[in-house]
Amino acid sequence: MANNKKPVKKQGKKQSLARRVLKWIWRKKWWFFILMAILVVLSFIFGGNTQKASEYITLGISRGDLKQVVTATGEIQPVNTVNVGSQVSGTIDNLYVDFNTKVKKGDILLTIEPSVLQASVDEAKASLDSAISQRNFAKNEFERNKMLYEGDMISRAEMEQSQTVYEQAEQSVNRMQSQYERAVTNLGYATIVSPVDGTVISRKVDVGQTVAASFQTPDLFEIAEDLTKMQIETSVSEADIGVIKDNMPVTFTVDAYPTETFSGVVRQIRLSPTTTSNVVVYTVVIDVDNSDLRLMPGMTAFVTIIISEKDNVWKAPNSAFLIRSFNEILENANGATPVTHLAIEREGEIITVPYSKGLSTATETEIISDEIQMGDRVVVGKVGATSSNTNKNMRMGGPMGGGRR
Repeated sequence: MANNKKPVKKQGKKQSLARRVLKWIWRKKWWFFILMAILVVLSFIFGGNTQKASEYITLGISRGDLKQVVTATGEIQPVNTVNVGSQVSGTIDNLYVDFNTKVKKGDILLTIEPSVLQASVDEAKASLDSAISQRNFAKNEFERNKMLYEGDMISRAEMEQSQTVYEQAEQSVNRMQSQYERAVTNLGYATIVSPVDGTVISRKVDVGQTVAASFQTPDLFEIAEDLTKMQIETSVSEADIGVIKDNMPVTFTVDAYPTETFSGVVRQIRLSPTTTSNVVVYTVVIDVDNSDLRLMPGMTAFVTIIISEKDNVWKAPNSAFLIRSFNEILENANGATPVTHLAIEREGEIITVPYSKGLSTATETEIISDEIQMGDRVVVGKVGATSSNTNKNMRMGGPMGGGRR
């Protein structure tokens, strides 16, 4: 009887121990599940990748858009700006416009104190009247002497002398008339009017300031003729100027509106070069529509001139085209060369695909081929191979000017 009871007690102890373990697991079930998840993830990371590493160096082929551009910076300015100056000297008496004032052609901008100019007019008028009186006297004297000469009462020399005096008096009248008209004109210059319709963007004088126009015309105002039409003058290096043509589309941004992109068009490529830091640059003028008047004169524009663009094409990094030989990559190239074919890794196999280059930028080149498939990769070398099979000095697939990309 005693021998039959011992196994029962031992089995009861095993059941109670298992039950306690299950209860402990149930109480800690969340920690248990987290631990199991971590173990599963680690097993995938460290133990799941059993694929043999590729022995080739490859670059991916993708499908997307390509855009060849030239970048530059420039300043936004009105298309036509007129500097208004003064042809006479004097003190500014009245000022009728200020910054941002819209004016019409003929509107008065300012007046110069006219007393000195008026005195010049009065002086010239008096001189003219005196010359007219002298001319009239000389004329009457000449006519009397002419009659006396015809009656043989005076000599011919006396008659010709009176005629000379009369002609000199006539010329003096003409001279005084010119001086008077010039004085009247200068008096009119004391009133400065707008030569065009536009907006005053700069005022450089104040009331009471003296204007001196002795040697050169001083600038008083700067008037922008039409602020709805602006232009950007940007400098492009000689390395890039050859690809830029009239009417090419342009996009640009300004710091005032960092999230917006504006558009324009190339209007002119000026033939006069300038040299900056030993770099020859040419001025490219870009027309900009500013109907909403948000762009202001003087803003710095970050310009992108679009040379060419293509959508949804096969492309690869330029370094994918540096390979010079298929040696150590293909056992049998069958006459294929890197100039006409690409070495492609497709599903673990190396094949050659005929191709030609299309549009190129500073980083990527278009691949023109009917045999390219999604997932293909360009083989550019073999792991452990020497660099003698690649030409590191070979130019990449596209033009790479100073500001081009």
